[in-house]
Amino acid sequence: MPTEPEARLTSKAFVRPGDRPCPDDRAPASESQFVRACKGQPTDCTPVWLMRQAGRFIPEYRQLRARLGFLELCKKPDLAAELTVMAVEKLGVDAGIIFADILLPLEALGVGLEYAGGEGPVIGRPLRCREDLSRLRLFEPADSLSFVLEAIGLARSGLPATTPLIGFAGAPFTLASYLVEGGASRHFENTKRLMYTDRSCWHELMRLLSQLTADYLNAQVAHGVQAVQLFDSWVGCLSQADYREFVLPYTKQTIAALSATVPLIHFGTGTAHLLELMLEAGGDVIGLDWRVSLSAAWARLGERVAVQGNLDPVVLLADQAEIKRQTRRILLEAGGKPGHVFNLGHGVLPTTPVDNVRFLVDTVHELGGR
Repeated sequence: MPTEPEARLTSKAFVRPGDRPCPDDRAPASESQFVRACKGQPTDCTPVWLMRQAGRFIPEYRQLRARLGFLELCKKPDLAAELTVMAVEKLGVDAGIIFADILLPLEALGVGLEYAGGEGPVIGRPLRCREDLSRLRLFEPADSLSFVLEAIGLARSGLPATTPLIGFAGAPFTLASYLVEGGASRHFENTKRLMYTDRSCWHELMRLLSQLTADYLNAQVAHGVQAVQLFDSWVGCLSQADYREFVLPYTKQTIAALSATVPLIHFGTGTAHLLELMLEAGGDVIGLDWRVSLSAAWARLGERVAVQGNLDPVVLLADQAEIKRQTRRILLEAGGKPGHVFNLGHGVLPTTPVDNVRFLVDTVHELGGR
């Protein structure tokens, strides 16, 4: 691991006496409680990790961001690895997730990407027509995204051999929407206009992004992750009919091309109406947001698939009694069945107290014992 002063973020002092992750009997990361749950196998307790667990709610992250831009931080493998490891040690979660961003492949396509203060990501040259499609710069993940792969290797070395590491990528639809909209959107006018008015262009774009995403995730597997998550953060804006025509073939193609050696978590937000279609697209685990009952969603999906979720991130801004009450509710909905990974319904919010996150993890371990 790096020795430069700004990279020395991890410390065993972050782990409070008595804190323990889900017991793993010293199993290797590939046989950990987390991986077993992803495969629908029995576990000794419910494993827990959190989306954005190395994010802005952690003071050490904010200190780094005061000196470095977000993309600059993503492109420093030593620091990205340190943030990944630090979150595991600091919070006591059962898996790390590599510190990166779903839009890094779009920057590699040559469309321009920056993070404007308070406004989120901005694509410099949005794709609005076939001519724009022809300007995309194709690339090999091993070359253009080598910094992510290097960070995975460093993080894998920095984590205990028993702790799994998760890789991730944006799903083809969510990447396409960012690329077409040029940034955040409420109604996805440009995305849907392209879908409806130039189907051939849309399908060509989705084929390209599907292959790129599969190659990127497979490269992450080759560099040492024990699971991968596909983020389809924006797909909830679509109807069932549009999902089936414009998204399903390409998400399915992406997942089918992935290495079968590690489990895949397929996650979206606002997708209560799409769960069966997401299941059809594939995945060992379907990620659920907080808008749907975990037990009702699992019943719809069937027990042949695992589920992940699904505490509302805002609950972590409440007092600890409420956090415990809501955590207990979700665990009761899961019913102790094999195949539940506890998580939030989306990422940890920046204003979340660190102590509340630690309390949540401890509570899941306490109440989620078999």
